[in-house]
Amino acid sequence: MRAQVEECIEVIRPALQADGGDIQLNDVDEATGVVSVTLVGACGTCPASTQTLKAGIERIMRDRVDGVTEVVAV
Repeated sequence: MRAQVEECIEVIRPALQADGGDIQLNDVDEATGVVSVTLVGACGTCPASTQTLKAGIERIMRDRVDGVTEVVAV
C-alpha cells in the first residue's frame, strides 16, 4: 500500500508545488488505512490547507489507493 500512496503523492505534488507548497509522506498505517503527511512551504501556513487535505488529497487517495481510509496532517 505504501508504494501506491507514494505514487499517488507524485500525481498530487505538482499542483501543490505550483502554489509554492509541497507534501511529505510520514507514515502509512496499513491496518487502519490512515496516511500521515506533512504539508510544507506555502501549504504549511495556508488557511485553506485543511480543505486541501480533506477535499483534495484525501479524496484523491481514497479513490486511487485501496485501503486508504483517512489522510491526516502531522
